[in-house]
Amino acid sequence: MITNLGILGLFKYSDFFIDNINNLFNVSISNLELALPLGISFYTFQIMSYSIDVYRGKVKAEKNFIDFGAFVALFPQLIAGPIVRYTDINKELKNRKVDFDQIRDGIELFIFGLASKVLIANAIGSLWDEASELGFSNISSPLAWLSILAFTFQIYFDFSGYSLMAIGLGKMLGFNFPKNFNYPYISKSMTEFWRRWHITLGSWFREYLYIPLGGNRKGTLRHYFNLFFVWAVTGFWHGASWNFVFWGLLFFILISLEKLFLLNILEGKHLLSKIFSRVYFIILTMIGWAVFAITDFNDLQLFFSRLFAFDIGTDVVYYIRNYFMVFILAGVFSTPILKKPWEHLNKNGAVRTIILLVLFIITVAYIVDSSYNPFLYFRF
Repeated sequence: MITNLGILGLFKYSDFFIDNINNLFNVSISNLELALPLGISFYTFQIMSYSIDVYRGKVKAEKNFIDFGAFVALFPQLIAGPIVRYTDINKELKNRKVDFDQIRDGIELFIFGLASKVLIANAIGSLWDEASELGFSNISSPLAWLSILAFTFQIYFDFSGYSLMAIGLGKMLGFNFPKNFNYPYISKSMTEFWRRWHITLGSWFREYLYIPLGGNRKGTLRHYFNLFFVWAVTGFWHGASWNFVFWGLLFFILISLEKLFLLNILEGKHLLSKIFSRVYFIILTMIGWAVFAITDFNDLQLFFSRLFAFDIGTDVVYYIRNYFMVFILAGVFSTPILKKPWEHLNKNGAVRTIILLVLFIITVAYIVDSSYNPFLYFRF
């Protein structure tokens, strides 16, 4: 485990620590500038979970190097998750079968994931990039809110799209990977959000860090220290920059406040509680994503000054007109409103097949025609 963390630290965090040492002690140590291996955070956590589970006696050590290598380097989810534990697929590594139903379900999930990434995440994400290129000092307050809303949708459909593609590919190969997203933007609190967002990461930190630290079993002060530590590590896992740490600590503060008293208000049945919970969640989620997206603190300060300038600008009209339809699509597909109607369609029916085929053709056409295809999770 020390070796795994050492490799992760060397490739992902060495320049971060060097930069901070240089700034703190006024020295000039050269950066290593090592290329970050794709998906290193994901497969490092998978290997660590395997080692810990073997140590705990939850699973027997894998004696077949090929099977172990397949678990570590399972290509569908290698670079963008979900984080798969050995206990999730150890039986399928030895004995799995692939039938028509699995392949059909896998193709369906893959098409939905690809469309989420290409047709929604890429389309709406270009607004955030345009606002960034304009310079935060040159955008109005309404455009600042619209652009961070665009990033809020982009990161969800980008990451959940990759997860759906991975789960779909896994099904086609006979593996059942764990669910990674469950409509997180319908949440009423940050506590609920983290039960729905990046589920495999949250369960990993709970199982292998929060509970071993003592969880909530060792008194109030220790409980909140454990939360503080876990959320600081969660933020740092996402990237070698202080803004990610502060992003994690923002969730620590909000979730701590919810545990203390706020959750009772947010989960209330009264109409005012329901309205407050939605406004609270949406605004603070967008503020959190701003902290996540902007690594330079001067730019972050400038962006927040624009968010809360409350000036009226006409620049937002142009972007609303250009991105109106994709915002509608993002809003609809970030909720389960179409889930039941889709499930009621016959899986073997012609209508369902035609919809998937048309969606796939449109997505491929968009890929061919567009040069904008960012990979947001390259840092992980």
